[in-house]
Amino acid sequence: MTSQHFSANGNGMIADAMRQVDPDVMAAYPITPQTTIVEAYAKFVADGKVHTEYVPVESEHSALSACIGASAAGARVATATSSQGLAYMWEELPIAAGMRCPIVMANANRAISAPINIHGDHSDSMSARDTGWLMFYAETAQEAYDNTIIAFKCAEDENILLPAMVCLDGFVTTHAMERCVLEDDSTVKYYVGEYEPLYPLLDTEHPVSHGMYANIGDMYMRHHLTTRRVLEGAAPIIEKHGKEWEKLTGRPFELVDAWGCEDADHIIVVVGSAAGNARHAARILREQGRKVGVVRPRVYRPFPAQQVVDACKGAKAVAVLNRSDAPGAQHGPVCEDVMSAFYTAGLNIPVNDYIVGLGGADISLDLMVQVYDELEQRVAGEYTTDIAYLGIEE
Repeated sequence: MTSQHFSANGNGMIADAMRQVDPDVMAAYPITPQTTIVEAYAKFVADGKVHTEYVPVESEHSALSACIGASAAGARVATATSSQGLAYMWEELPIAAGMRCPIVMANANRAISAPINIHGDHSDSMSARDTGWLMFYAETAQEAYDNTIIAFKCAEDENILLPAMVCLDGFVTTHAMERCVLEDDSTVKYYVGEYEPLYPLLDTEHPVSHGMYANIGDMYMRHHLTTRRVLEGAAPIIEKHGKEWEKLTGRPFELVDAWGCEDADHIIVVVGSAAGNARHAARILREQGRKVGVVRPRVYRPFPAQQVVDACKGAKAVAVLNRSDAPGAQHGPVCEDVMSAFYTAGLNIPVNDYIVGLGGADISLDLMVQVYDELEQRVAGEYTTDIAYLGIEE
């Protein structure tokens, strides 16, 4: 096995991951900051480096519609989008899940309008978190590559058969260059294997129906219960395939990355690239004798509740950083999942809830230290805010 070490960004690494998987069909539409993924892949098609049928559609809605049709027909399918593009796809998201189409989609996380903003936050993908998709969030360009390859294996597993969204933070991860490792093509091909669809529409010897009408009795509810049960059982399957990739590459895979949590009094839970700053601030505070840790879910759907609970159960207080908001709700979306996990497990841990980094706003080391300071204040009874926008004056 020969791997390549070079400088690359997240979009480039995802394009290469998809090239190595070589899906049968890609239907996509360009949108900042995702555009360079589909540009690079279109060039792979033009240069004959893949056998993919590339469909240049007129909109994101059409892109996912074409992907659903191709997947139902029996093809291995990939696509990519971002922000308003994902919003334009929204009608098709639950259709892809409901029809059990194992499509893999890269989503370059970007703020949802209005006002118009092209920078990274999680408001696009968090708006789609309950549509039945598997969801992976990358901290780095390397992880965006690894997650994409693992996502194909998980989505196509016969015990899952659900679409998967691979998220990476706009510009911070999509465009910033970092040192990466690209595995050789044969390793990826060996790992993902040949795709063998179970119920393809084009198998005329074994006719099936897709997208059926369910307007009588409880059939619609039963259908949704099936999706819930599949997602509830998906975590160990995802972990198994992630560990298989870890064994091939030497790069660790955990549903939840927990740093310094063994003896931590104060823990930050954060998704995506901001975990790097949280961990760096935690290292500095550790040198000062403060017991702090960082918990980063790498897989967000299904939500790894038990792993988050296990990482946080010894803490005196926990802060959750949401890179998206849920106006009208008591808490941000990630915080809602964390607090629900705590409640179900019987943990009575104080939680500070923060909205951070919307529209690409900086989440500096100073802000991370402020969060840890306010966790100490929470334990002392000096901080009682339910939810705060971090880094701005209200």
